[in-house]
Amino acid sequence: MFCYFWSCTNDMTGLSNQQPDAITAMQETKLRELVKYVSEYSPFYQELFAKHRIDPAGIRTLGDLKKIPTTEKDDLQQREHDFLCVPVDKIAEYTSTSGTLGSPVTIALTANDLERLACNEYNSFTCADGSKEDIYQLMLTLDRQFMAGIAYYSGIRKIGAGIIRLGPGVPALQWETIKRLKPTAIVAVPSFILKLIAFAKQNGIDINQTSVKKAVCIGENIRNTDFRLNILGRKITEAWHIKLYSTYASTEMQTAFTECGEGKGGHYQPELVIVELLNENNEHVGPNTPGEVTITTLGVEGMPLLRYKTGDICMYDDAPCACGRHTLRLSPLMGRKKQMIKFKGTTLYPPALFDLLNEREEILDFVVEVYSDEIGLDQVLLYIVPADNSEECDHSIRAYLQARLRVSPQIKYVTPEEIQKIQFNEARRKATKFIDKRV
Repeated sequence: MFCYFWSCTNDMTGLSNQQPDAITAMQETKLRELVKYVSEYSPFYQELFAKHRIDPAGIRTLGDLKKIPTTEKDDLQQREHDFLCVPVDKIAEYTSTSGTLGSPVTIALTANDLERLACNEYNSFTCADGSKEDIYQLMLTLDRQFMAGIAYYSGIRKIGAGIIRLGPGVPALQWETIKRLKPTAIVAVPSFILKLIAFAKQNGIDINQTSVKKAVCIGENIRNTDFRLNILGRKITEAWHIKLYSTYASTEMQTAFTECGEGKGGHYQPELVIVELLNENNEHVGPNTPGEVTITTLGVEGMPLLRYKTGDICMYDDAPCACGRHTLRLSPLMGRKKQMIKFKGTTLYPPALFDLLNEREEILDFVVEVYSDEIGLDQVLLYIVPADNSEECDHSIRAYLQARLRVSPQIKYVTPEEIQKIQFNEARRKATKFIDKRV
């Protein structure tokens, strides 16, 4: 069976330092190999090529990509088995998406894909100033078919750093382990880091005297699109003087965009993926313009994807980074295309709404729910855990939301126990902050 490999002996700085022409030549070679591969082994792409009369031999350059129709999550959800390019006995591991936007999608990986995944995170953690001298405490699940968990673990092992697999939650256990094993770094969801900080304050733990010097932040934004720390990022760093590194990825792309120490966006790994940012007409957008992240995987053996639209809206910056890398950098996630809210004439994306809710001390925790009213318009319901149940607290929250949103969403106050049940309904592997009940 045809396959192609890559070197993981150095981090991605070397490749990213190459001139754009050299990077393009490398990607075009891998693109030609990929198109040949899927035309021979992928039932989905065989059908797509036949339907649109695409000659695989005619796809030779990055410019030729536009000849291939885009693929969307619906295609994967409905026909995931048709994307598989290997026999079942060659699948080493089954992972799945979280199901944020509908039914979870299974992504099957071969042994080669798992090695590629490890190389991806080796590059990512090295980019985030990781080294073999570090010890990482993983505050996330490594089960429930969570690709990122096994990816982080494998990448850190490839670096040669130490790993503490503690799992999510339980602040008391996290702090006891930090005190006992002295990790230099943590990998965690930013909102959970805030819970660690709150627990430390309540229990007299001096967090700035611990061994932890940095955090790789997953699953939530810590920056605005101008790369300055957002409310969540500022709350963390004002209390805990650690370096934060943001990362963006998806299960389908099997690749991460991770910040370097400059904190100016997630660095592109051009040897692992081709990225396009497209507008509503599937045309490329320019720098600093919102577009849908669309990826073509390179080096994936089990379930490769061509021009897959992730549904994620980002911007990119193609100016050279001060760290020495010359490839583009992605902005923080602005929102997901299917999660855009049209509320009383205002367009909202959940991450922007999360930033507003994280800003207020009166709001201890929250979940955003969107549903359709009787005439099909978007309505917003906020489940909020207030700092107290006073009228003053209620008035402060409502006045703040009215001033910042210029519209008034419905609010339902709940207890910490009730919000936990909402966030972790159906044994989800990560907290749910956004519930979409629109029809």
